[in-house]
Amino acid sequence: MRISRRTLLGAGAALTAVAALGVGVVNADAATVSATTPAVTSKSGKAAPGGGTAKTLVLYDTTGDYGWMGEVYATQTANLASHFGSWTATPVKGYKAGDLNAYTAVVYIGSTYDEQLPAAFLADVTATSKPVTWLFDNIWQLTDASFAAKHGFTSGSFDFADVAEVDYKGKKLTRDTTDKSGIMNLSMTDESKVKTLATAVRPDGTTFPWAVQSGNFTYVGEIPFAYVTHDDRYLAFADLLFDSLGDTGVSRDRHRALVRIEDVGPDSDPAELKAIADYLYSQKVPFSVAVYPRFRDPKAGQDYTLLNRPKVVSALRYMQQRGGTMLMHGYTHQYGNVANPYDGVSANDFEFYLAHVDANNSVIYDGPVKEDSAAYVTSRVAASSLIFALAGLGVPTTFEPPHYAASGLDYQTINSLFGKRYDRGLYFPGVLTGAKFDYSRQFGQFFPYAVRDVYGSVVIPENIGNVEPEPFNNHPARLPSDLLASADRNLVVRDGVASFFYHSYLGTDYLKTLVTGIKGQGYTFVSGDPMVS
Repeated sequence: MRISRRTLLGAGAALTAVAALGVGVVNADAATVSATTPAVTSKSGKAAPGGGTAKTLVLYDTTGDYGWMGEVYATQTANLASHFGSWTATPVKGYKAGDLNAYTAVVYIGSTYDEQLPAAFLADVTATSKPVTWLFDNIWQLTDASFAAKHGFTSGSFDFADVAEVDYKGKKLTRDTTDKSGIMNLSMTDESKVKTLATAVRPDGTTFPWAVQSGNFTYVGEIPFAYVTHDDRYLAFADLLFDSLGDTGVSRDRHRALVRIEDVGPDSDPAELKAIADYLYSQKVPFSVAVYPRFRDPKAGQDYTLLNRPKVVSALRYMQQRGGTMLMHGYTHQYGNVANPYDGVSANDFEFYLAHVDANNSVIYDGPVKEDSAAYVTSRVAASSLIFALAGLGVPTTFEPPHYAASGLDYQTINSLFGKRYDRGLYFPGVLTGAKFDYSRQFGQFFPYAVRDVYGSVVIPENIGNVEPEPFNNHPARLPSDLLASADRNLVVRDGVASFFYHSYLGTDYLKTLVTGIKGQGYTFVSGDPMVS
């Protein structure tokens, strides 16, 4: 039986996280901020996936033992901001008077308690009429009396209740109570000037503002990237960016759905593939098919490609005729002759990243494979492409790293080869600071809309997961009802998506429930390419 994957959705609280990020080197012609650490800017010359033209300045903290987390959160913010236009990310400590003038909006991420903010930054934030989004800490440094008079609130105190719910737009979004960092409960000086955007709900049912807006200033009372799940208050923040970063030029009421048929290889059952295609075609649902063209089982001595399985190739062509789009899901979807982390068999193991299962039955990410290099990735993509071409399937133009795992260098190389991925990427500290990738701290991020991430690639989103009838590796079972609940919560995001993947060996019953339910929620199914056009 195939072993599916659950990627890390995010990790860490403000002081205890072991999450991290990575940012591919991406250069632009946008203005940068004066700082001791060079600013990193979004890739120039490419349209934002959401069609917007915002120029967002992302400022982040860097001091203290957990200063590295500022870069983590800045990366996640930059990824989301890319939906709306270009971005520049740099440490707040280097801000100089007037730097904000080159941008249409600023997002400041207060992740370090009492990081000393430049007086010039505080003055510009107080005086500007441009949209300002402020996350969590150091709001108390805005002590100018004119700020309170203008916006009707000042810093309050942290609320450390185990808030497990954030209400937004009538939906109950979840919040992991493992996060003990607290939520800022602001002090209101003139409530007539303050609009509560989202509400934190304490265990006893009492509430207080989670996010507020006053004029051009939006404040979020915590870091919305810590301990994120499919149903998280992170969705509220992703949607709030529509107000602070500007209209993307598309219908805000549009909600699209995507389905990807996962882990299809030379060993797949042609009848199962055709049954999936027939059902989706009957429902006028376009779909993607994630294919690895070479199957390997070193222990059993099996090694063959699509060219050795003409019935599978015929089924794949049939899927194309029924609205399926092939994407490249690696070459062998496994690594060498070793368990990585399970058994070395294609579709079960990682291909571009090392992992093992620990004594607690959890999958631990260890770092890049020993051969990791641009040449290594390119050679495997070339070998995979050749098989696709010889099988008459055409060479895919979108890549999905097996198990959503690759090194920072791999992601950069994939961007140069494809420019487009369909996944949840892994990110690592390093690029925003110019340092070497830190593979001891990685995290994944899902997107409720298409983005151009920090590696430069357009990312077709997958955000509500997959059906897993049985629990594994400390992950609970996930049934269609769970995915439908996630899709329902994602309706809070303007121009948001409900995107899932599905394994053909599960048959069509679960799939029918999902397609019918998601359509019933008001989503329209589309293929991946229009998501990024």
